[in-house]
Formats: sequence, C-alpha cells, structure tokens
Amino acid sequence: MADSIVFLGTGGTIAGSASGAQDNLSYTSGRVALGDLLADLPGLPERLAGREMLHEQVFQEDSKDLDPSHWQLLAARVGQHLERPSVGGVVITHGTDTLEETAFFLARTLPARLLAAKAVVLTCAMRPATSMSPDGPQNLRDATVVACDPGAHGVMVVCQGEVFDGAQVQKNHPYRLNPFDAGDYGVVGVVEEKQLRLLGGWPRPVPDRAINTLMRMPALRQAFPRVEIVFNHNGADGAIVRALCAPPSPSDQPVQGIVLAGTGNGTVHKALEAALRQAQTQGVTVVRTTRCARGRVLPRADGRGDEFPILELSPIKARIELMLQLVALQTLI
Repeated sequence: MADSIVFLGTGGTIAGSASGAQDNLSYTSGRVALGDLLADLPGLPERLAGREMLHEQVFQEDSKDLDPSHWQLLAARVGQHLERPSVGGVVITHGTDTLEETAFFLARTLPARLLAAKAVVLTCAMRPATSMSPDGPQNLRDATVVACDPGAHGVMVVCQGEVFDGAQVQKNHPYRLNPFDAGDYGVVGVVEEKQLRLLGGWPRPVPDRAINTLMRMPALRQAFPRVEIVFNHNGADGAIVRALCAPPSPSDQPVQGIVLAGTGNGTVHKALEAALRQAQTQGVTVVRTTRCARGRVLPRADGRGDEFPILELSPIKARIELMLQLVALQTLI
C-alpha cells in the first residue's frame, strides 16, 4: 500500500532568499534547502493525512540556468521513487521560469505505466521564502493535497490553487502570483479549503512507447541534440538560420533541429523560408508551430508550408519534443 509522499527539491524562487522581507524581486533563487521549507510547515501533516513524508534535494538551481542534464537527473529520481510500491506520489519544488519545460519533459519521458497510476506534482512560488507574505507555503500545501488524492495520476502543476496538466501549462505573466494558464485546455481542477475539486480529466499518459521507454536506454544519458527556436517576424531575412547552420567551433555542438515559431497559422517570411529550406538540405530537421499564445497550426488546403512538419505545441515545448524525437531516431539507427 502506498503510504508515503516524496518531496523533491530543485531550487527556484520558492527556495529563494532576499536581504529584506519586503523585497520580492531582488532575491537569489535556490538558497533555502527543501528540508527547511518543509520543516514545521503549518498544515502539511493534515494534508498528508497520515502518510510518511520523505524529501530529497535533487539540485538547487535558479530554473533559468537549467539544462537537459538537470531534466535527466530529475526524471531519473522521479522514476525511481515512483517504482517503489510504498510511494503514492511525488511533489517537486521548481522555479517558475522554466517550469513548463520540466513538466513537459517529465510528461513525455516518464514511463506511461507509472503516470497512469501515480501523480507527479510540480509547484513553485513567485515570492521568495524570506518574503513578508510568501506564496510558496500555500502552494506546497495545495500540491500535497493533489498528490495525496486517491485518483490522482499524471504530471501536473499546482499554483495559487489551480491544477494544470503538466504537458499543457504555460507561464504567461512575469510577476503575478498565478503566472500560469493552459490556454484552450483550461485547468484540471482547483484546491479549495484543503479539498481538490476536479473540473476536467486527469492528465493522460502519452502513448508513445519509443519516447516513454527512453528513460531506460543509454541514449537519454548522452548529450541531447541541439535544437534552436527561430521566430518569424517583420523583416526576418534568414540570417539567424544561416549563422546557426554555419560550421560550429570545436567547442560548440552543431545544430540538428530548428523550431520555426511562425506568425499566425505558422506563416513564414519568404527570406526566412528560403534559409530554412537550405538548412534542410544540410541535414537540419525543421518543424513549425506558431508564436501565438493560443491555438495551433492547421494545414492549408493548398499544401503551402508542408515542407516544414507541424508540431501542435508551443515553440518551447516543440523544441523539447523535437529533441526527444531526434534522440529516439538516433537510438533506432
């Protein structure tokens, strides 16, 4: 029987420290250890409802400074904990800046059989732990409520009482206490007075065995392919693409993929389009999405733009998806 909840710390504003209690901006992320955040947190034992609390500091970073090696380390630890029958769920403290990237990566790489049975809940804060009125403690309590729910499963993000699908969440505001939404997908549920109210369905594990099983393969322990994002805009002349595809210095990794963040329905300036076509001839994989905050790219009846396959994701998540697809392809070769 699952009788414990595991808390994993990664740093971020929720573990941040400032010189004064009224300073909510000029702070240093990742200064307070997870154990200190959890120690004597009012209301936490009540939310755990008799379950044992275990905690581990996986790393302690400002989320803006993370790289794929941090994803790999975190995913490995989450997977190991979820494999234990005694663990009912995992709560992760994380910085907000790149939280949506980590959540998407976990949703795409953790074994589907584990995510179909247990919850992985990321939470965060917009004010440091030293703030006069920090938001992290309540977010931690709410995340615990979700992780302890008997039916909870999949990767989720909890912030300001709202529960989001980890594969859909986006940060859309730089300083509000709830900077997240999930666009057209809405919220999974809300936490109200220590109770979870489910409004939608739990996140469904992605049925892509090629990627879900990468966690157990050597390829995921290697360097990820380099994938860059290029935005279409007024006057996009393709110079950035040509620079990306130029022979790299000995210390740089060559570009293997480019995500085109197109305007509107994935449209692209003719000069940028030409540069992207040339990149394809050099062996660079090009996919397209839209820079619009909501909606997705729809294929045109005339086939225009079909040379750049569509990914129905935000540019940030499309980059991660393409990285994983390239890893899977390299593994199969």
